[in-house]
Amino acid sequence: MEKSGSTSTKSRDEIAEAYKSPPLWYDIRGLFILTFAYNSTVNFQLKFFGPNFGAEHLEVACGTGTMLEMILKWRKRRKLSETHVIGVDYADSMLEGARYIFRNAASVELQHADAAELPFEDNHFDTANIANAVHCFPDVDGALVDILRVLKPGGILAVNVLLYPRTIWPLCIFATRLNNWGIKKGILYTPYEQSEIREKFSNAGFEITSESVSGNCYNLLAKKSE
Repeated sequence: MEKSGSTSTKSRDEIAEAYKSPPLWYDIRGLFILTFAYNSTVNFQLKFFGPNFGAEHLEVACGTGTMLEMILKWRKRRKLSETHVIGVDYADSMLEGARYIFRNAASVELQHADAAELPFEDNHFDTANIANAVHCFPDVDGALVDILRVLKPGGILAVNVLLYPRTIWPLCIFATRLNNWGIKKGILYTPYEQSEIREKFSNAGFEITSESVSGNCYNLLAKKSE
């Protein structure tokens, strides 16, 4: 399929500024994008990201914390093991929402951080998730290298990445227009081809252990070598 629109050239600060929206509006907009651009569902994401929480977990680009809260509740209903979570995001306005949601959660810490310059020691986390955000990073390569650094040997990273629209007409037309709007606004850096993003993970040093495509998303589990 021919791609339309252009790749964003915005900096991380310009992207953070584009996310300067009230958390409630961001969540409503995010659900719309999830449904019509990603062609995914919240239920699918709960089942995909929910199992990937070790004792020490890093949630990269946690946003308003709404999805993270849903995932943690999903885990609690299933009586899965407790976990200590550190969530990071580069947009202060998003973190404000997350801090409110987790204001009484002792097991969740939130920090302002760039995914490509994480303020953590090497080999610190058992697991990491990046939900609905890799395609918003201006420096994907740098982020993957640094996330690999802070994961323990054998640590698992769960990720979904927005692909160029591949669903049938007219869904693909609508998704393409929504992506172009996101790039223009600055909340989307670029979609990817599956082979392109897969290569980035391999080049960063990850071992891809599981991968699938659903809707317009590439979902993968990637491991740090032991």
